[in-house]
Amino acid sequence: MDGLTGRTKRVAVLADAAIALLAENGVRGLTHRAVDARAGMPAGTTSAYLRSRQALIEAVVQRLADLDRADLGDHKLPTTAPPPSPGPPLTPGDLDQLAAGIAGILDHWLSAGRDRTLARYACLLEAVHRPQLRTILAHGTVLRAQAEELLARAGAPDPRRQGHHFGAFVDGLLFDRLVGAGALSAPPPGTPASRTDLTAAVRDLLRALTT
Repeated sequence: MDGLTGRTKRVAVLADAAIALLAENGVRGLTHRAVDARAGMPAGTTSAYLRSRQALIEAVVQRLADLDRADLGDHKLPTTAPPPSPGPPLTPGDLDQLAAGIAGILDHWLSAGRDRTLARYACLLEAVHRPQLRTILAHGTVLRAQAEELLARAGAPDPRRQGHHFGAFVDGLLFDRLVGAGALSAPPPGTPASRTDLTAAVRDLLRALTT
C-alpha cells in the first residue's frame, strides 16, 4: 500500500477492514459502523468515503481484484487483458508449469489469503439477492480473464467456452476446499502436499481441455 496516498489509501484501509468483517461474520456483519471500528477509524469515516452499502461492497470487490492481480504478478502469471495476437504456443511442459503456478496461487488463497476468499464468496452470494451487484462482480477471478488466451495458446478447440469452464472449475475447487467435502480429505492449505494436490487437479483439467 506504499504507493497509495490520500483518499485511495484510506479507502483501501476501509476495504481491508470490510474484508476481515465479511470473512468473520458474512454480509450481515458488514456495516459502516463495524468497518470504522475494525479499521480503528473515528465513527462516520466509512460513510464519509463510501456513503451507501453498495459503494462499500464495490470498494471491497475492487480491493479484492487489486490484491488478486498482485498475487498473479508475484507468481509471474498474466495480469492484464490478452494481447490482440496470441503469444507463442504452450507446450505440455508449459502447461505443467502453469498448473503449478496456479496451484500456488490457489493454495495462497486458501491459507494466507483465506479471508479474501471468504469475503469474495460472501459478495457473490449477496449478488444472488441483489441483482444490481451482479455487474460489479461479473469479472469473477482474474484467472478467468486470462484463461481464454492461455487455452488458445495451448491448442484448446474452443478456448472461449473452455475458458469459462476453467474459471468455473477454479471457483468450484476453491469453494470445495474452503467449505465443502474436499476440505475434509485434502492436505492442509499452506503445505507442500496441498500445492502438490492442487497442481494435479489443475494439470488434469488443462490436459482435458487441450486434448
